[in-house]
Amino acid sequence: MSPARRDEDGIPHSRQVVVVPPGGRSSEEDWRGANDAKAGKLKRKSLERRARARGVELRHSDSGYALIDAARNPVDDRHDMTLDEVESWLDRD
Repeated sequence: MSPARRDEDGIPHSRQVVVVPPGGRSSEEDWRGANDAKAGKLKRKSLERRARARGVELRHSDSGYALIDAARNPVDDRHDMTLDEVESWLDRD
C-alpha cells in the first residue's frame, strides 16, 4: 500500500505561477534600500528616546521633524528639521 499524496487529503493546493502585472517588479523580491530604511528607522527611534529623556518629543510632518517641548511649543520655532539637525540639537548641552 502506498502512502496518500499530500494533495489527496485535506485542503487542496494550487501550484500555479503568479503572473507579474505589466510594469510591476520581477517575481524575485527586490530588497534594495532595505538596509537604508532599517538604519533610518533605528536612528529615528534612538532620537525619539533621547528626546524623551530631555523632556521633549520628536514629531514628524510633511515638512520634516520638530522637537515639541512640554508646553506643546516647537523648539526653536522649527517644524522642518532633518534627523541630523535633531541629533545635533540633542547633542548640545
